[in-house]
Amino acid sequence: MTSTGGCFAVLGCRGLIRQFLFGQSQGNDLLSKYADGCTCGLHYSSVLHFVLACLCTVLSSAAQLVDRTLYVHLHPGLNLGGGNQPRPVFIPPVVDLSALITRLYSNAADVCGHLDVRVLLTNVRAQSAACSGATTPTCPFPTPQSLSHSPEVVLTDFALQDPGQSHQVTLCLQRYTGHCYVCSPSLPSVLLHPQLTSLQEKEEGLKDPEETEAPLETYTDVVVGGTFDRLHGAHKTLLNISCLLANRRFLIGVCDQAMLKKKVLKELIEPYSLRVQRLQEFLQDTKPSLQVEIVPLDDPFGVSIVDPQLQCIVVSEETRKGGEAVNKKRLENGLPALVLHEIQLLKDAHHTETEEEKISSSSLRSRLLGTLLTPPKDTSHLPPLPYVIGLTGGSGSGKSSIARQLEAFGAVRIDCDKLGHEVYQPGAAGYLRVLEEFGSDILNEDKTINRRALGRKVFGNQERLKALTDIVWPEIALLVKNRVSQARDEGKEVCVVDAAVLLEAGWTDLVHEVWVSIIPEEEAVLRITERDGVTTEDAVRRLESQWSSSKQVEHANVVLSTLWEPEVTQKQVLKAWNLLQKRIHQRREGQ
Repeated sequence: MTSTGGCFAVLGCRGLIRQFLFGQSQGNDLLSKYADGCTCGLHYSSVLHFVLACLCTVLSSAAQLVDRTLYVHLHPGLNLGGGNQPRPVFIPPVVDLSALITRLYSNAADVCGHLDVRVLLTNVRAQSAACSGATTPTCPFPTPQSLSHSPEVVLTDFALQDPGQSHQVTLCLQRYTGHCYVCSPSLPSVLLHPQLTSLQEKEEGLKDPEETEAPLETYTDVVVGGTFDRLHGAHKTLLNISCLLANRRFLIGVCDQAMLKKKVLKELIEPYSLRVQRLQEFLQDTKPSLQVEIVPLDDPFGVSIVDPQLQCIVVSEETRKGGEAVNKKRLENGLPALVLHEIQLLKDAHHTETEEEKISSSSLRSRLLGTLLTPPKDTSHLPPLPYVIGLTGGSGSGKSSIARQLEAFGAVRIDCDKLGHEVYQPGAAGYLRVLEEFGSDILNEDKTINRRALGRKVFGNQERLKALTDIVWPEIALLVKNRVSQARDEGKEVCVVDAAVLLEAGWTDLVHEVWVSIIPEEEAVLRITERDGVTTEDAVRRLESQWSSSKQVEHANVVLSTLWEPEVTQKQVLKAWNLLQKRIHQRREGQ
């Protein structure tokens, strides 16, 4: 079945469990799960245990119909097969619900990583919170809740007792959905994957557990901190469980520039404003009743050590020590310690040898290397072939080794450093203009230009340096055009312009795509000092005179990094090359 515009599914277990999935393909999808256990004598935890067993199957089935967002809504006790129209009710937060959320995001990362899964908690509320005031609504949805992406389709695996039940279930489902969320009054329905019916048979063996479900301790004000780059399943687990714990206010510290300096591939971290925007959208969908405050985090503690209303901080086993450090600071400030609520790290089943075992933003950023981050600008002024890549990067970034690999794949490498030497050769137009501007005292005995002597004349003098680049850069650009034209005459398909000053010189109009090689500054300094035999101070000054990696990445279509072992870089470059070939092929077919 092809992907639909939006979907909603029901997991039916002979009247015992119901799960609904809403969704929108091409960016908008909704998974809504409902359990119907109360009418059959099942405890809440029994229902949740069954749902845990079905998660992978449900998500795999939904992934065949949904393209992007999948919302999840839980309602134990919902009976779609009865004669009365069910209504949404508040359900209590319990430990098993927290476990279900963790497992759901973990399974989603494994079986449907392309989906933006969101567990909705509007109808989850602690008894103490529900009874805290006379004005507290008795229904979680006094009016239908608007979602970021309105559902357009209902998916259901409801096990019909007979075909004549279909119309009744569809109407019941549509009314319930419309009571909870803003959506079309006549959502079309689709049967989920048939393999789910085999799981329904297992439910007959469920017994009432002797013990009651363990309640989850909740708090008025909860705080978390993090980078929240490229919002993923581990982030969503943290956010959802925090929403379960928080009754009134949820405070989030989001790492700003000062806290990003040591992050892996920090140049690829989304802007602060975009990360905040995505958090706000997710939380507005998840639990709109919460008072959400998002603040920039410029140090490891932020407001968590000075806010007297905070009661709980949510941490992982990895960040527990940070939570303990927060409490130490709070005690020093005369504030009570926060309850540390620890959640599990989610394992990344798809991680490589250079990536973390847990689901992490740094792994997601590393997977972007070699891919097309932004579409190429309009290059209609350039001939379609050869397709010209402009490769740049700071000193020590390894761009030349990348260029050599691309050359081995069949690209024509145009080394702008060598072309710069040609510009200075006696008799060249650039040679004569440099002598006119800087004098004959920069010549060697053989009449060649002494580039060290020339460098001393422009070092630290921006005006003189600009006078030199105004002469040399246009001459190099002409030579680049000549080399590309020569490659075209030879029938070559790809040229790589290896140029440290590609962006500074304004040569982007010469290329179809800009590729940038990046490494951390401390690694670049080490490479420069070892390669060129200069001091650390000289290496730092050299890097400071160039565009920063972050500024270069702003202009990049493709980003690469030589930070890891050579074989890792080779795989990156091969991926980039193969994807480039596909783009060239598609471009050719589109013309």
